[in-house]
Amino acid sequence: MKPILLDFPEEFSTERLLIRKPMPGDGKGVYDAMQASMNELKEWMPWAHREQTVEDVEVNMRDAHAKFLTREDLRLHLYDKETGEFIGSSGLHRINWHVPKFEIGYWIDTRHSGKGYITEATKAITEFAFTELKARRVEIRCDYNNTKSRAIPEKLGFTLEGILKNDGLSADGKEVRDTCVYAKIK
Repeated sequence: MKPILLDFPEEFSTERLLIRKPMPGDGKGVYDAMQASMNELKEWMPWAHREQTVEDVEVNMRDAHAKFLTREDLRLHLYDKETGEFIGSSGLHRINWHVPKFEIGYWIDTRHSGKGYITEATKAITEFAFTELKARRVEIRCDYNNTKSRAIPEKLGFTLEGILKNDGLSADGKEVRDTCVYAKIK
């Protein structure tokens, strides 16, 4: 079956979070979270080094929505179930539908960090990948120096399969960095 024909839920929830596909109109909330978190995001996210407007972010939301529908990339937005406030972004990326395997990425609005939201979301997204998408492998890759990001797969029982030496550049492009590869398999 072609991935575009796969039917699966476009949203699901955890105890505190609604996790759903990006939608047109999400740009303003995501932009506000990005702006509030820019100092922290710049250390790890190359996209945080580009000047972006609300309109740029909205275009990105619509592109992410389209890619979700075509199953090219499954970005997922995290919202507080009680308030409806945007908490952060995650999703299943670098998809290989033949295996199938996925890579989870994530970032959080700094105003919500330290509350376990990303751990909660990552656990649910991992379960979603294995149950709904029949994943055989789920990876989390992160900069070796990003101890907060590394703590997530370690808490959730992912295996550190290796550290890729000189695998990438720092978010600002000035320094060569190592990449940790964590995985769960079924």
